[in-house]
Amino acid sequence: MADSVPMSERADATVASPEREGDAQTLPRPVVTPTRLAAVPQPAIPRAANAVPAQPVAPVAGSAPGDPSMVSRPAAKVAAKGKGGRPKPGERRVQILQTLATMLQEPGSERVTTAALARRLNVSEAALYRHFASKAQMFEGLIDFIERTVFSLINQISAQETDPLRQLRTIIGMLLAFAEKNPGMSRVLVGEALVNEDARLQVRINEITDRLETALKQVVRNAVGAGRLPAHVDSGARANLVLAFVLGRWLRFAKSGFKRRPTEGIEQMIAALVS
Repeated sequence: MADSVPMSERADATVASPEREGDAQTLPRPVVTPTRLAAVPQPAIPRAANAVPAQPVAPVAGSAPGDPSMVSRPAAKVAAKGKGGRPKPGERRVQILQTLATMLQEPGSERVTTAALARRLNVSEAALYRHFASKAQMFEGLIDFIERTVFSLINQISAQETDPLRQLRTIIGMLLAFAEKNPGMSRVLVGEALVNEDARLQVRINEITDRLETALKQVVRNAVGAGRLPAHVDSGARANLVLAFVLGRWLRFAKSGFKRRPTEGIEQMIAALVS
């Protein structure tokens, strides 16, 4: 993966984006690549005046902020090998998280157990607990990855798109494409994978959605201030509507067994949301 994700390498969704009313064109695609977790250094993301400040989160070993990819390659092939064919120090933790994310997107994965996870990795359950104190901590690793990635991408969009209305359109497309490219994580985002797990995990997801709503509200406010949205638009209400749309598309994707793509037919929907 490159040091930073250019706006030209965006997801498979295309979003109609009028520069001015009645003049529609295709936006650059949202910054989401095929899923992979790579230990690649990445420079700091340039900040715009309205960029969303990233909150500190515990790092996942081997991951790079803003890398939206985690699970495209088989987990057994991801970790670099040390002496004797064993993963290098720290790589096993990455391998566990990647395997968990992969299992969450497979049929019959309503509840992934540590025993099943250990079998998939061909290790003992005790070996898992040498890297994570509990299964809840494994899910926290995935949630940390989601949080870092999504808000890093929002910051990139804010820095590279000067028009706030284009920012809003691109952010919506990115959020939908992120779930589409990371099916297992969409189940985490809607809380489906967290049923019967530690309650603090759902609290973390709620905090992320609250931050998303705050970020969307700021972009809408900027669009109103720039005259790109009508002056009567309430930024809080519009941000809440956009978030409800995104959450609904994520939920439909997860409940359909990943058959109903979040980015399917979104051009007209996004046009209605940001008009």
